[in-house]
Amino acid sequence: MSFDAWRGDLPTEIDQVRYRRILRFASRHLAHAWWYELVLPRIGLQRITERTRPRRMRRFARAFHGLAVELGGLMIKVGQFMSSRLDVLPPEITAELEGLQDEVPAEAFADIRDLAERELGVPLATVFAEVESAPLAAASLGQAHAAILAPALAADVGFSRAVLKVQRPGIDGIVAVDLAALRKVGRWLSHVRLVSRRVDMPALVEEFAVTSLEEIDYLQEAANAERFRQNFAAHDGVAVPEVVWERTSRRVLTLEDVSAIKISDVDALRAAGIDPHDVALRFATVMFDQLFTHAFFHADPHPGNVFVTPRDDAEPGEWRLTFIDFGMMGEVPAGTRGALRSLLIAAATRDGRGLVAAMREVGVLLPNADASELERAMTQLFARFGGMGFAELRDVDPREFRDFGHQFSDVIRTLPFQLPENFLLIIRAISLTSGVCSTLDPKFNLWDAIEPYAQQLIREERGNVIADAASRALDAARAFMLLPSRIGTTLDRIDGGDLEIRAPQLEQRLTRAGTTGRSQTPAILFGSVLISGALIRDADAALSTVLLFASIVPLAWMIGNGFRRR
Repeated sequence: MSFDAWRGDLPTEIDQVRYRRILRFASRHLAHAWWYELVLPRIGLQRITERTRPRRMRRFARAFHGLAVELGGLMIKVGQFMSSRLDVLPPEITAELEGLQDEVPAEAFADIRDLAERELGVPLATVFAEVESAPLAAASLGQAHAAILAPALAADVGFSRAVLKVQRPGIDGIVAVDLAALRKVGRWLSHVRLVSRRVDMPALVEEFAVTSLEEIDYLQEAANAERFRQNFAAHDGVAVPEVVWERTSRRVLTLEDVSAIKISDVDALRAAGIDPHDVALRFATVMFDQLFTHAFFHADPHPGNVFVTPRDDAEPGEWRLTFIDFGMMGEVPAGTRGALRSLLIAAATRDGRGLVAAMREVGVLLPNADASELERAMTQLFARFGGMGFAELRDVDPREFRDFGHQFSDVIRTLPFQLPENFLLIIRAISLTSGVCSTLDPKFNLWDAIEPYAQQLIREERGNVIADAASRALDAARAFMLLPSRIGTTLDRIDGGDLEIRAPQLEQRLTRAGTTGRSQTPAILFGSVLISGALIRDADAALSTVLLFASIVPLAWMIGNGFRRR
């Protein structure tokens, strides 16, 4: 397929240079990995592969780091995602790419001002009393500047300190080129069996594309901020900046300046009388609420996007978590949400078998996989390391980790894992949450945040199951109570000639069904009412007692019928 077919209507020769450079980089390193990881082991040179792997990983990471910083655009986003994948990527790659979280060159302020004035249709001086030329933050797709609103606008919105967020000039074209290149690489990887059996790379790239295109639409980001605020409207410990809608467009976003203590600044937190452990606990809990309760979550909660804001309207030491930058948000589909809740409950209760079952439900583990060895490995993992905080894990003998790691890797390689396409942002959010918590408190035990939340989920799930089962039992009881009269009515219609019957044996079958229904109805009613009373015992003791006593009536009927038949 030609480049023009991939790039749409992008106009310049520079686009083609950028596109081909990304593809050359990808093809060179894919060929390199193919040679070392597939060819050499097949000809008996596995030792060379293993001995050179750390050096090769570092070389690749350094090369990608340089490419991403030079090109910017979505290459920065790809590098940031790779730096957060501590679970699957070696430290040689993640450590090298960590700097991409902040290492993005700033655009010249003159270019930023020109774009903002074209978008808003007025000079910045009519909107702002002051705009700082040095950016507060320079991201891969845009940058933010501190500003003071003009007096009239400040009076209307109720605050004067603001942040002016402006897209990088020409970013639309850059994103389109980068997505075209990523789609091409995704198609290449879809033909590599080792990759394709675990993840649908083209679908994953499309998910990344949707997220990226939403991130360069500041109207979408403003709407995300409002939705996030509504979700936590009743939570005094969470805050969101106000949007100045009158001065916001697709490429320019004006919002309240809520800058405070950076969540990872442990010294500043302690100086303000705030315990970093408490911050870690609330941060983890709020992130779990987003994922499992609201199903709408901040997918980029790195330290630059979360502040700790001391509260002036409360007692000393009171504070809020303030989230900013709602460009990268994720939604959890209904089916995935239930599976994630099961996953969390299994992890919190150290249930190896339950965790594997939840992995199947989520879609990470294919349904036909024999996971008995994985269940055993997960049970051992929980038994040995499940209750440890990050600091305690550091004290474990590295040889024990290495031995368990080899065993676990052998198990993982034998199973058909796959990465569901809607998991990209979920994995990123959880990974960044874990990293922030460990930075705040090396002794922080993530179970401290998971267990109370999981216990609440367990209670909710138990209540839902009981209510559903009781409702079904009562419905069944009502249906069976009506069954004899309905069968009798049907038989009367047949006798009277009101119902046309073309099957000669149907009348005999219906007659037998009526007799069976009448004889079995007392037993069915007894069981249904008795089960209903037992199921709702905890939820409604009074109704439960009534149902348990009511079950005596069909029981007596059943016994009486038995004596009459004798």
